[in-house]
Amino acid sequence: MNELLLSEINSTEKDLLQMMVLLEDFILAKQSPSHNDVASDTSLDGLEMIIKQCQAVIEEIESPLDRAEILLNELYFQHLFVDKFRKIYPIEAFCVVSGINSRLMSPVLKAVIICEIINACGFETDLVYIPNKMMVRICCDEKYAIIFDATTGESLNWSELDLRLDELNGDPTQHELASVESEAVLVEHLTAFKNALIKEKAFDKALRCVDVILALTPDDPLQRRDRGYLLHQLDCFNVAVDDYRYFVEQCPKDPAAKLLKLQLDKINIQETVLH
Repeated sequence: MNELLLSEINSTEKDLLQMMVLLEDFILAKQSPSHNDVASDTSLDGLEMIIKQCQAVIEEIESPLDRAEILLNELYFQHLFVDKFRKIYPIEAFCVVSGINSRLMSPVLKAVIICEIINACGFETDLVYIPNKMMVRICCDEKYAIIFDATTGESLNWSELDLRLDELNGDPTQHELASVESEAVLVEHLTAFKNALIKEKAFDKALRCVDVILALTPDDPLQRRDRGYLLHQLDCFNVAVDDYRYFVEQCPKDPAAKLLKLQLDKINIQETVLH
């Protein structure tokens, strides 16, 4: 794991979108373009253009709630950010510039980009976890907030919000919609990115994802399992065994752990016979 990258990620000077750009460059092993050869797919000019047009649309509107609603309409319908949820997203949907240009973005990346645009238009936004998904919250003023799905642009009304919150454990009256921490957002983004890379058999790049995740959440047994799998695919089985064993020890009731334990027991028997 690149220590310089980790210090950049932990820096309070960078926002989430900047962190995602840094991670994308690291995971895909992108080279920084020279001053004389700026690649078109590394420019955030498209994002800046969207921000300027959105700012112009709401410039003369006084009501914060009206400003927010018109801004969302501009984003999702005029700038074609409206989409539907997909079970599988291509690798390009996890990349900032290609995602913006194609309007095909993974849910977490899209939520972060939407927040970047709305913040630039004078609102305060954050990401909140509503059971089953991460959503965007716009604070219109001290009384009103809009919570919506970044993928579809559909907002929750109060009854829908109450139903979702009822799924949480504990006293419903004590539930607070706290902002999701940046680290948790990055881990969710990287986990989905890793799965897309594994599907495309880009195991070396997926391994970089896991390395970053484990730097942020050390010793997560599921991530250790995935790192073991990726090392195994990259013919580093002797190193993978330690991760497999850790997963089996931490999650003994997991069906995958039971299968892995049988395989590891066979390896131990073979090693004993050979010695």
